[in-house]
Amino acid sequence: MTEPIEPTRYAFEYPDEAGYPDGTGTLSQDQAILIDEVIDDPHAPAFDFYVVNDEATGIYEAIVGDTRIAGLPYNVAGADRLVLLATSVLPEFRGQGVATELIRRVLDDVRTQGKTVTAMCPIVRTFIERNPEYVDLIDPEHPGRTKSSHRA
Repeated sequence: MTEPIEPTRYAFEYPDEAGYPDGTGTLSQDQAILIDEVIDDPHAPAFDFYVVNDEATGIYEAIVGDTRIAGLPYNVAGADRLVLLATSVLPEFRGQGVATELIRRVLDDVRTQGKTVTAMCPIVRTFIERNPEYVDLIDPEHPGRTKSSHRA
């Protein structure tokens, strides 16, 4: 586990049910790196990977060859909503557009299924803010994290 980053650099508000007394949470350095990727690297990765939705474990996995390089776990919330929890990418694949492309493919799959999302993952929330064509996928009654603020 990595150390928390400076709390004023990235601020996200959580819904009350997330369990943070002040309604905010501290991001890890790993999360900050992935958020920076989503903000700074909107293009696809230089290498190809495929995405598998492992419904039994509730995780979308990005795979290169036989290696799982990234994941986005989720919970099913009824017949029409997924709660997207936390994007992760192996360190050696960070900064190469993997998180951005994984999130894009997951949201495209959610759209194809006719579902909405609750975005508890700050990286997913940042991606959606940077790509407004996905805003309609946020469940209006259960949006998850609210708008983030980023300091340059």
